[in-house]
This record gives sequence, structure tokens and C-alpha cells, in this order.
Amino acid sequence: MNIPFLDGWRRRHGAARGVALLGTGEWDPEGLAALLSECELLRAHAQSAGVALDDSPESLEGLDQLQPRWREDPELVPWLGNDAGLYLGTVVVRTVAGAGWRVRSDGQPVVLLANGREADVVGAGREWAEDGAPELSQLYAELAEI
Repeated sequence: MNIPFLDGWRRRHGAARGVALLGTGEWDPEGLAALLSECELLRAHAQSAGVALDDSPESLEGLDQLQPRWREDPELVPWLGNDAGLYLGTVVVRTVAGAGWRVRSDGQPVVLLANGREADVVGAGREWAEDGAPELSQLYAELAEI
């Protein structure tokens, strides 16, 4: 994307770094899960590559097999990484018993597992988009076995 007024802002502030949810009070768990599961950019990329994102662990394997053409566009990488992390979190929340979204005081959404461990899925998604490692399916397997 070439949006002229953003060029100066990016030079001063850098690229997008993550997702933050602002607000006061408690989040409705179902509403929060619906909001974080949208991942429109990732879903569009996956669909164009023939990968169906059905919120299953198997769909994470499909994402891991995508050709990382997005890395050619440095502006796209952080956005796609955020979506990848939110999608990973969505799969975990929907398939791992006792897992749920939690919004930290800084606004960052994380997945809270039944044992109390927090998983920074957005950070993991950004790493995946930038480097391809760790694989989303591998991260899911680690989170699901805890």
C-alpha cells in the first residue's frame, strides 16, 4: 500500500507491532472471541491460495504450507502476522478445553490456558509471518498438550 501521509508517520513510529483492545471493564467472552476470529487479511490470503480456514487444527497445517509471498511486502508482514496470531488463538480457544481469550491491562489479547499459562499468540503469529518459524501447527500442538 502506498498511502503518502503514512510515510512520515511510519518513519517516526515504525511499523505496526501488534493488536491492542482498548476499553474499560470486562469483555464479553463470546463477543471478544467473535471479534478476534475475523482475521480477514489472513483468510483472504489463504482463500486465494486454496486453503480453507475452518478454525480447525488441520487448517494451521495448510497455513504452514503457504508460499510466503507476503514477505516481499514489508508493510503487509506485520498485519498478516497479527491475523495469523489471532487465527492461531481462535483455533486454540475453539478446540482446547479450558482455553479462552484474555485482554491484558496493556490491551494485548492473549490466550489463557486451563493451567493458567498465557500464550502470546499474536507475537507468535508475527514471528511466523516474518520467518516461518515456529510453525503455527507446531505451536498449536504445544499449547494443546499442556
